Amino acid sequence: MTDARSPGAAGAAGATGAAGATGSAGATGSAGTQKAAAATPLDLIDERLRQGRGARAALSALTDRVRSGDLGALPILAGLLVICVVFQSLNSVFLSSANLVNLLMESVPVGVIALGVVCVLLVGQIDLSVGSVSGLSAALTAVTFVDAGWPLPLAIVTAIGTGCAIGWVYAQMVTRLGVPSFVATLAGLLSFLGVQLYLLGDTGAINIPYDSPLVEFAQLAFVPAWLSYALVVVAAGWLFVTGHTLARTRRAAGLSARSTRLLVARSVAVLLGLGFAAWYLNRARGFGWMFVSFVILVLVMHYAFTRTAWGRSLLAVGGNAEAARRAGINVRRTYVSAFVLCSSLAALGGLLSASRLAAANQASGAGDVNLNAIAAAVIGGTSLFGGRGGAFAALLGILVIQSISNGLTLLDLDSSFRFIITGLVLALAVALDSAARRSRAAHGRA
Repeated sequence: MTDARSPGAAGAAGATGAAGATGSAGATGSAGTQKAAAATPLDLIDERLRQGRGARAALSALTDRVRSGDLGALPILAGLLVICVVFQSLNSVFLSSANLVNLLMESVPVGVIALGVVCVLLVGQIDLSVGSVSGLSAALTAVTFVDAGWPLPLAIVTAIGTGCAIGWVYAQMVTRLGVPSFVATLAGLLSFLGVQLYLLGDTGAINIPYDSPLVEFAQLAFVPAWLSYALVVVAAGWLFVTGHTLARTRRAAGLSARSTRLLVARSVAVLLGLGFAAWYLNRARGFGWMFVSFVILVLVMHYAFTRTAWGRSLLAVGGNAEAARRAGINVRRTYVSAFVLCSSLAALGGLLSASRLAAANQASGAGDVNLNAIAAAVIGGTSLFGGRGGAFAALLGILVIQSISNGLTLLDLDSSFRFIITGLVLALAVALDSAARRSRAAHGRA
C-alpha cells in the first residue's frame, strides 16, 4: 500500500511545486496527469511500456524476459533444431516421415514417466525409483493378465493402483518420518526391483499376446488421416478460445491482456504448423493413438499446473515450503499429491512400455529408463531446485533424448555415445537453470 501511494504523494508534491513556479494552470495539468496515471492499473501500465505494439515491441519484450532469466522453452527448442540439422546432415533418413513416426511412438512410455517426475521436482523433491516402479507395473500387468487370466481393465487398475500406493508410502516417509526423498525412493528402487524379479519367476519374461488391446494400442493403432486434420483444427480453435476467454477475464479485472490480433496470429501459426506435421506424418502411418493420448495427458497436466489452485500450490511449495505453509497451503497434502501422481504415471509408463514391446521381462524399467525420465524433465526446463517447470517440459525433454538416441542408432554408433551426449545435454540444462536463477535474483534486487 505504501509503494502504491508514494507516486501519488510525489505527484502531489510536484504539482504543488509546479503551482508555485508556473501558476495554477501548470498545477492543474500536472494533477490531471497524475490522476489519469493513478486511474490506470499498474499491470496495464507495465504491460504497455514493456510490450507496446508491433514486432519491435514484441522483440523488446522477449529480450527483457531473457535478460531477467525467463528463458522459457527457447533453449530446448534451439537444441531440438540443432539436433535435427546435425543428424539430418549425417543421415537423410532422420527426418523422414517413417522415422519420425517411430521416434514419436518410442518417446511415449518414458515421456509419461517424465511427466510424473515433473510433479515431484516442482515441489523440490526427487523420485529415484520411477524406473523400478514402471518395471514392477509391467511385471504385475503381465502376471495378472496373462498368467492369472484377469480381465484386462482389472489388471491395468491393479498396476496403476499399486503405483498410487507406492507414492503414498513415499509421501508418508517424507512428511511424517522426515526421511529425505532421495533416501526413501532409493530404497524403493532396490526393493521394487526385487519384487519385479520375484513376480517374473525363473523364466524372467512373460509375453503379452499380440492380439491383445494393449499391444494393438501401442503398436498398431493410428489416427485416420481425416481425423488427424480435424484434431489439428480443434487444437487451433481451442487455443484461440481459451486465450480469448483469459484475455476477456483480465480486461474485465482491469489488467493487461493479449490483443485479439495476436491471439488470431498465434492460432493460425499453430494451425499451419500442426497441419504440416499431420500431412507429413500421414505420408507414412500418421499419428499413433498412443502419442496422441500422451499429448492429451500433457495438456491436461498443463491446465492443472497453471489454472488450478492445486497447481499453484505445487509451485508455491517448491518455491518456499515455509512461506507456502504460512500462506495457508496444506504442504503435507501437496507433497502427497505430487508423489502419488509421480508413481502412478511411472506405473502407466511401465504398462505402455510392456505393451510396446509385447512383453514384460527383467529389463523392463531397468537400464537407462530411470535416468532418462529424470533427465527429460530437467532438460525440458523443470528446475531441480523446485518451483519452476511445467508439463511441456516432459514432452520437449523426451523428444530431445529420443532424437539423440534415434539419430545415433541410424548412424550405427555405439550406445556409449548416447550416454555421453545425453549427460552433456543434461549438464548444460542444469547450468542454464542455475544461470537463470542467478539472473532472476539479480534482476529482482535491481
